[in-house]
Amino acid sequence: MKHLKRLQKLAAVILLTLVFVSCDNDDETVSQPFVPTNTIVELAQSESQLTFFVEALVKYPDLVSMFNTAGSNTVFAPTDAAFDAFLTVIGQNSIDDIPEDVLRNVLEYHVIANRSVTANSITNGTTTMSNGEDAEFTTNASGITIQNANAILVNGTATNGVIHIIDSVIVPPSIAPIVGTIVAPAFFNNQFTTLIAAVQAADPSILDLLLSNGPSDGGLTLFAPTNDAFAAAGITDANGADAILAYHVIDGTILAADLPVTSGVAATVGAIGGNFYLTNAGGDVTINGTTNVTATDITASNGVVHVIDRTLVPPTQSITDIVVKFSNAMPAEFTLLTAALTRTNLLDTLDNPDAAFTVFAPTDSAFDNAGFPDEAAINAAPIDALTAILTHHVVNETYAFSTDLVDNSMIEMLNNQNVTINLEDLTLQDAAGTMPAANLVPSLLNVHATNGVVHVIDAVLIPQP
Repeated sequence: MKHLKRLQKLAAVILLTLVFVSCDNDDETVSQPFVPTNTIVELAQSESQLTFFVEALVKYPDLVSMFNTAGSNTVFAPTDAAFDAFLTVIGQNSIDDIPEDVLRNVLEYHVIANRSVTANSITNGTTTMSNGEDAEFTTNASGITIQNANAILVNGTATNGVIHIIDSVIVPPSIAPIVGTIVAPAFFNNQFTTLIAAVQAADPSILDLLLSNGPSDGGLTLFAPTNDAFAAAGITDANGADAILAYHVIDGTILAADLPVTSGVAATVGAIGGNFYLTNAGGDVTINGTTNVTATDITASNGVVHVIDRTLVPPTQSITDIVVKFSNAMPAEFTLLTAALTRTNLLDTLDNPDAAFTVFAPTDSAFDNAGFPDEAAINAAPIDALTAILTHHVVNETYAFSTDLVDNSMIEMLNNQNVTINLEDLTLQDAAGTMPAANLVPSLLNVHATNGVVHVIDAVLIPQP
């Protein structure tokens, strides 16, 4: 019985071998001596070197149905080695990494729909594939090529069409310019579909930029946000994100080793869409205080990609705009801070577009606890005393995001007195030694402005007399 089973398996292998004809055979056209009994899907499943092709195909039940039912289609099926090479080129580890719409587009570019095209009927020229794009066919004494992929086995005849096996995955012309560029790691990975949707919805100049070698012809650096990064930034609609996209691109190729190492102050990095601020102390790279770089140095033909966990949003409001906006919100906040800044003429100072400030902004309850329960109390206070208090909340000429702050360090404020930072419990000790120390509000750190950054605190900082 075991001997009989071995003979049955051997017969099946021989039969499958007879189904396909090597394209290297001088006699390319070999008529099939039998009536096919397998569909295209069944034939592909029986071929050991088409496991990746089948794995990709079964992700789309409608395609499986089309290739399993009556009809006539022609499939150019890449080998497993071809898929391995394709994954390497696009920088992915598995077919499962590829977004399903992208993978489907690639698969359909390997199909001639509603026609059974045998090897001897292929001629030089272009043919429209199932995805709507044209493929270039060449046939000569050396064999058949499709978009530079070589047919290695031809005329696998099925009940509903024919399969030819090829040695490369053929990439649709609409996708080909992306392969190898800084767009490719995101385009071919399902963790970046929001980013790609934003690029596709943006002005075409954005994609042109990302596919170029940069304005200075020195390559580009892309900080690529994942899908989760968009969610973390509260961005649910990728349409109209042109300014955001440009804010993630640097003109020039900057590897991880080239990122500035700083401590106590963020380094300014000039993105095409505006400056962002990067801290690289101790090897943990953080941007604008809240965005972490999670993967680096994904090299491409036109630059390099670094992956980030929170989408960068370019600021559009000055510090003054932010404070006033909060004071007019429902519920309102910073109404007393706004009143104090207005009375001391510092509101205009914090609106200066050419300045750089870090402001520790006390809440309304903080002013109340400090003896300023309302605007009347603020207006009754001596201007000099009020100015001394307010300037003890401002770090001059620097962006100091939370990631730039150093534990148990002293920061000189605009009034030339120091406050002490305690990062372990997120407190600020003022120059007067007021107890308890002011708490930094964790959810309201790193409010990025066009001319600085705001951190919210729950107590007023008091300077020394």
